[in-house]
Amino acid sequence: MNRELTKEDVSTMQRESFGELLGQLVSHSASLVRDEIKLAKQEMLEELQSFRSGAITLVIGAALVWIALLSLCAAVVIGLSVFMGPGMAALVTGAGLVVVGGTIAFIGLRQLKKTMLKPEKTTRSM
Repeated sequence: MNRELTKEDVSTMQRESFGELLGQLVSHSASLVRDEIKLAKQEMLEELQSFRSGAITLVIGAALVWIALLSLCAAVVIGLSVFMGPGMAALVTGAGLVVVGGTIAFIGLRQLKKTMLKPEKTTRSM
């Protein structure tokens, strides 16, 4: 039963072999894409959890700072009440906070006006 392979047999085997290789390539490529998507989802989930934790910490810290600032404002009013009436002390404290807050807001607004949110480098490179 030892029969010699003809050129047709070899050609058929090569085509089948090429087809199998091509099928494996497609299968492995699809598997690789699925794995990459799965990895990206996992990374995003980890980043989201980290972001959530940081955001919660930031909110708690901001709330505590807000409470501290209100306490300090009350302390300033009480301290100024020694030198003037409580109403006038509250008015002076409020006016001082408006000046300081307005100045900071004005500086921030000027900085925002200077900022260009358009990606100029990317636009130029296209």
